[in-house]
Amino acid sequence: MLAATNYTAVVRPLQVLVMIIALLFFARVLRVAVVESRPPQETKKERRRRAANLSLEFIEPADLAKERVAVEPAFVIGRSPECELSIADTYLSSRHARFANDDGDLTVEDLGSTNGTYVNQTMVHGRIHLEKGDIVQVGGVMFEVVR
Repeated sequence: MLAATNYTAVVRPLQVLVMIIALLFFARVLRVAVVESRPPQETKKERRRRAANLSLEFIEPADLAKERVAVEPAFVIGRSPECELSIADTYLSSRHARFANDDGDLTVEDLGSTNGTYVNQTMVHGRIHLEKGDIVQVGGVMFEVVR
């Protein structure tokens, strides 16, 4: 009878301890599942970007230097009078490139121009994401991306 009493005195606390550990484990799994099921939150960088939209500042031609162009929500640059930004430049195609602003993300896309569109002296193929400080050249027109 003494052996049974010692067994109960040792095993019962161990059973309770195992059950508490299992309960804590399942509580942790449930908490992780709830956190992972939440939609992602906006980071500070994304909020800041939307708060201060990027724009374009002319570098060339000299008569337009330092003028800014807001990209809201998009515009096409070219020689054609139908373009939102029409500039009489012999190196511009009639519809040269399209600039777009999607919630603070500025992009440029060449529209099949003859002389191409360049970002930081690299020819654009498709749509390119622009960052502050990038230099964009369309024909003989140069812009800097600024806030």
